[in-house]
This record gives sequence, C-alpha cells and structure tokens, in this order.
Amino acid sequence: MNPPIPRRTVTASLLAGAAALGTSSVAYASPAKTSHRRPGRPHGRPDTPTVVLIHGAFADASSWSGVIQRLQRHGHRVLAPALPLRGLASDAAYIRSVLDSVTGPVVLAGHSYGGAVISQAASGAPGVKALVYVAAFVPEAGESALQLTGRFPGSTLGQATVTQNHPLPGGGQGEELLIEKDLFHGQFAAGVPLSTAQVMAAGQRPITLAALQEPATAAAWKTIPSWYLVATEDRNIPPAAQRWMAARARARAVAVRAPHAVSVSDPKPVTDLILSAVHSVHSVHSVRSGR
Repeated sequence: MNPPIPRRTVTASLLAGAAALGTSSVAYASPAKTSHRRPGRPHGRPDTPTVVLIHGAFADASSWSGVIQRLQRHGHRVLAPALPLRGLASDAAYIRSVLDSVTGPVVLAGHSYGGAVISQAASGAPGVKALVYVAAFVPEAGESALQLTGRFPGSTLGQATVTQNHPLPGGGQGEELLIEKDLFHGQFAAGVPLSTAQVMAAGQRPITLAALQEPATAAAWKTIPSWYLVATEDRNIPPAAQRWMAARARARAVAVRAPHAVSVSDPKPVTDLILSAVHSVHSVHSVRSGR
C-alpha cells in the first residue's frame, strides 16, 4: 500500500514547469476569499453562478462529494450530473442539455476526461462564464484524450487497466476500460484512505476506448476564462501534460501535491479554485449591472 500523500499546495513546481515551457501564460490563482454563509442557504441573486461539476473516467458524481458539501456551505447552487462515458460527442451533447436547463451564469468544472467534455459542451453555450479543469484534459479541436496523455511520459494507466466488451447500439461489441481493483488505490487514489479507495474501485464507471480516442471538435477554453488545478502526483495524466495544457489555455492555475482523484483526497483546494472562478464571474456581472 502506498503511503498517504501530504496535502499541501506546491505552486513552486508549477512555476518551474511553466518556466521550462518558456511561457508566462499561466496565471497563478490565490486561494479564494470566501464569505461565511449559512449552510444550505442558496444565494438569492440571479447573477450568482450555478456550479456544474463533471466527473471523469473510472469515477462517478460522488467523487465531487467533498467539494459539493463545501460549495453548498457557502450557499452556492451545485449540479453534478452522471456522465455516460460512452463517447466524447455524445457525452458533450448530454452535458450541453444540462447546461441549457440552467438559468443564469454557470461555472463549469471537469475532472480528467470530464475536461474534454466541458471544453466541447461549453462551446457556444452563452451561460457558461468560466471553465475549471481539475487534473483534466484540455484538448484542442482534433486532439483526443489518449493523444494528450501520450504527449508526455509518466502515465501508468495503461498497465493498470483491463478491457471488457460492451454491446453497441447498432449491434456488435466495443471495448471499455476499467482499472484493476487491486491497483486502483495506487493508480487513481493514492492520497485517499485505503477503505475509501476500495469503495471507489468497486463502484468505478468504465469508459469506452472509443471515447478516449475520439477527437474533440471544439475548444471552449479559447473564448471562456479558464482555471486549472495540477495534481503533481497524478499517475493517469502526467503532471507535465497538465502544466502544458494549462499554459496553452492561459489558465489561472495552482498545483496540489495530490493523486488523480484530487477532488476526493484534497477537496479544499479544489473548492477554493472553483470559488475563485465563481467570484470572478460574480464580480464581472456585478460591475456590468452597476452593483
């Protein structure tokens, strides 16, 4: 069993990564200053953003539980829909239908493969005012999640997954991936208590191989302000790839010494980054409305 990973923000490593890239396009977000509101009491003003959280592969919406609890304690409206994990275009279309049901501005966050989904789903969505990537893919149009993973060394996901068949709607069979249960803790959630990781492994959601291979057709981060959390102990998406994607998207970024399942192991810094995006959106709307 791997020892627990210390929980501390290590922005210095991200600065070093950006320097190595020769870019100054990454801005570093300070932890959000949060107001103390009564638990469970949503903001009444219509210009307060709704936070929509999209999980990634090998997880479900419960992976956001610690973040949801913190956001709700601050009075924010939160949605965390279940992602089908069947294909990028179809997954993005489903999330777009969720976004279209929300009144008012939206801060849209995605973890892992969910980052590719939000990049496509938010394209042309007028309500989405900020994107938050949490150890996530940020593809350009034409890029797939697997391409981005292979761009830098360090991922051990391929050795930890098993393939199983699933029926296709039109007949025949496709392939979907799962992480070996005995390897799940070390591969996906090394900073999470073993008992929690075992529950996560038992309930993990498989993703189709086709979804990871499918190229993106839109890149909403080109026009929507973005934030990024780099998980420096990630064994799924190499941290170097995360830094590179954050820099390319000109995201306001922080780094946390945490595993891929950072929203489970370290929900506070994840929440703080989302709140930074929320407050930025709220401030812009307040200025525009003359408040």
